[in-house]
Amino acid sequence: MKTTMFDPSIPNGPSIISIRSDQDIVAARMAARDIARRIGFTTVDEARIVLATSELTRNILRHASYGDLTINAIMRNHDGLRCGIELIFRDRGPGIAGIEHILHMGNTMDGKRVLGIPGSQRMMDEFYIDTHPETGTTITCRKWLP
Repeated sequence: MKTTMFDPSIPNGPSIISIRSDQDIVAARMAARDIARRIGFTTVDEARIVLATSELTRNILRHASYGDLTINAIMRNHDGLRCGIELIFRDRGPGIAGIEHILHMGNTMDGKRVLGIPGSQRMMDEFYIDTHPETGTTITCRKWLP
């Protein structure tokens, strides 16, 4: 039986994780997995959510030094009741120059296989990037239950 958004074990407010160290990446992964599991995602979709969380929080440390992740259990009703998870990654780094190129470059960099932003985008159902040199980057992604 699938868990629903009305399950009292599902947080009804955001979980916010400050990203300042590798330990925070682990905490973010654990929080994303826990909330995804409570919502009722399959093990495969949980893994996708955790992988995107890991990659995007690592990017925060690599390119901006610090930031935060907000995790929300979400619902929408405009096309039938659907439940899902929303991940919002924010930093105050230098922004992402050439974002269109990055999104279409595939999954290799300097001869190494990477997941990064393009791979994280493929893991999720919705993926939005707002990036500016003056204010940093916000990536919002969502995964919906089938």
